[in-house]
Amino acid sequence: MDKTPVSSHTNRIDLIRPDAPALAAWGPRPVGVRTLHLVDPGRIDILNTTEAALAHCDRPLPVEMWYPATPGTPPGTTYHTLLRDGHRAITLQGRAARDAVQADGAFPLVIISHGYPGNRMLMSHLGENLASKGYVVASIDHTDSTYADKAAFGSTLYNRPLDTAFVLDAMADHADTARVAIIGYSMGGYGALISGGAGLAEAAMTEDVVPPQGLLRRHLTPVVDPRLAAIIPIGAWGRQRGAWDAAGMAGLRVPALIIAGSADDVSGYADGMRLIFDEAVGTTRHLLTFQDAAHNAGAPIPAPWQAWEPSAHLDFMPFDHYADAVWDTVRMNNITQHVVTAFLGLHLKGDTAMAAYLTDAWQGFAPGTARSLRLETRARGS
Repeated sequence: MDKTPVSSHTNRIDLIRPDAPALAAWGPRPVGVRTLHLVDPGRIDILNTTEAALAHCDRPLPVEMWYPATPGTPPGTTYHTLLRDGHRAITLQGRAARDAVQADGAFPLVIISHGYPGNRMLMSHLGENLASKGYVVASIDHTDSTYADKAAFGSTLYNRPLDTAFVLDAMADHADTARVAIIGYSMGGYGALISGGAGLAEAAMTEDVVPPQGLLRRHLTPVVDPRLAAIIPIGAWGRQRGAWDAAGMAGLRVPALIIAGSADDVSGYADGMRLIFDEAVGTTRHLLTFQDAAHNAGAPIPAPWQAWEPSAHLDFMPFDHYADAVWDTVRMNNITQHVVTAFLGLHLKGDTAMAAYLTDAWQGFAPGTARSLRLETRARGS
């Protein structure tokens, strides 16, 4: 078990606590990372579209790609990114080797989709961890939704499922795209649910924040890509605001691991995450609940040390964007790494032994370390 020490001025994303559940541990493969500068040409430009005309634009979608590297690749890299305020530069420390040679083999693709706002580094702890276990991970910077370019909410509502669909196709030269998973946090979870077949509610089409020209209607009856084998919505936004109704959520056809905090004050729990779990009767699904955690349950990296200081660009402490008032972030990250490893092993690699880790028997947890966690499962049709 890794016991790398951490100082108050080292923003490590790769920490594994001594009490972490078994599958959180790093896998056997060295990890490489590179940045892909993808561009989706001809996407409808939500910010410049009117009731009279549709405008189109090239949509940049930078991707941080983690992947298994060739044996013997030395660990360690830094990531240069932005704090939540969109202005302050920060550096994160991880294990991946920048631009390392990718190992031979067919590695399933996992797409990571951040919140609004966020960026491709927000779940970098999970990207590195999964790559060490034999996955290629593509984490997207969603235009109009990052710390640096946050824009009209309608763009996020329309573009999330389209962004992940484009990236899935674009990754064919880098990964095995026969069986793919999407991990989405907050608005990323919203997009993942649509990608999995959950059609938006007709009533949601009249909200003030939706894009013009009825563009959002294309998500009323989404077509599920047959390559999409699993989704992991974490704190998924939308059900608490009526983005879906029960009939739309019943359209979900892809196995789902839903991760939530019981005190989620953004996406809701009883009226949000729990309803998603209850209503997604068209598929098998799990609900992992962090008792008393709020919206940041399980997904964000530990708060960078710069987030502990006020920012002139925010009316709240940046720390609040990453951390939880009750749970330690590294602890939550490790639990997420554990259950995600089991879920993806089952649905992307066909490892049926992983099913034993997806029950409330808490296999892989040391005695007493699953306190304040709840894991529920429902089969399709129930």
